[in-house]
Amino acid sequence: MWSTDSLWFEIAIVSIIFAIGNMTMGHFEEQTPKLRRVGKYILVLIIICGLSILFDRTVAMVVLSLFLVPLFYIHGYYLPKKKGINGITGEPKTKYYEFRKWNKDIFSK
Repeated sequence: MWSTDSLWFEIAIVSIIFAIGNMTMGHFEEQTPKLRRVGKYILVLIIICGLSILFDRTVAMVVLSLFLVPLFYIHGYYLPKKKGINGITGEPKTKYYEFRKWNKDIFSK
């Protein structure tokens, strides 16, 4: 009945990761253009499915796991130590918006 022999497994894993990420961390992307967010999802999906086709599912899942390394570096070291921004909460918001080069006029109201 259940089979994981197809690319649908990779599509499901990537989609679940992005869905959970958008539900829990989407408020940090409030001013990111929707096309860029969708493009990022499609790019990751193409990379993972391509690796699975060319090499093996194991290689694709290892590469997907390696995407966590920059995430931990940026949120655990770079943002707090270099920029003075909490890597979990994104506070202070003015510094976070400045770092992302977003419009900070929402704070002057």
